[in-house]
Amino acid sequence: MTPTDLAEQSYPDLKAKKAIVTGGAVGIGFAISRALAAQGVTVTIADLNAEAAAKSAAALPGTHFSQAIDVRERESVDAAFSAARTEMGGLDILVANAGVSSMARAIDLTDQDWDFNMDVNARGVYLCNQWAARHFLEQGSGVISNTASLAAKVGAPLLAHYSASKFAVVGWTQGLARELAPKGIRVNAVCPGLVKTSMQDREIQWEAKLRGMTPDEVMEDYIAQTPLGRIETAEDVAGVVVFLCSGAARFMTGQAINVTGGIYTT
Repeated sequence: MTPTDLAEQSYPDLKAKKAIVTGGAVGIGFAISRALAAQGVTVTIADLNAEAAAKSAAALPGTHFSQAIDVRERESVDAAFSAARTEMGGLDILVANAGVSSMARAIDLTDQDWDFNMDVNARGVYLCNQWAARHFLEQGSGVISNTASLAAKVGAPLLAHYSASKFAVVGWTQGLARELAPKGIRVNAVCPGLVKTSMQDREIQWEAKLRGMTPDEVMEDYIAQTPLGRIETAEDVAGVVVFLCSGAARFMTGQAINVTGGIYTT
């Protein structure tokens, strides 16, 4: 799906909204940033890699912004989000997408593996959501979309720690959504499946080594697991996120939406 295709799926209520997308410089995050921009949303790409964030923001149609952020650190989130809100002249949408992965058998995991995944994937969502929720409560409106994972629905071998961090995202999303619902603020999550990104490229190499397979065999296995018969694209995820941020999803909150090509349907 191209940016033009995304723009043709029109959500007029999104025009002139302001959004922050964490981890927005590459992969799913950039696809989301691009899809929101196609709807007329002003986007701030917030990413650990400041240079990549600036380059990606400049590649979007229209005027957009970038901020360096480390989602693990409250001070960094406060500084980046405050600057983004000032620069854009407001904030209506948060897409908490920043995430990491590593891969190992559960018995071989190190404390560093566990902490790295938990700090970015779970703590990062908590810190970013909390900042946005406080702002949205003050202004009386706002939408949050968190990026979870297929691994948040079913524990993944070799990714037990990653699964734990993404299960945490879904639990947090559901609890926060119920707290904010009386104020009309919606919080949802998307659960992507096997998405073609630079992260997946790394994971295929790791998994091939751990399973005694070739990378091509791992990719073939991914496709075989997917009822729709192909590897997911970042744009497949972005389209669902844009929908969740729009008025078309006005009666949806606390949901963890599978975008998996049919791998998991519960």
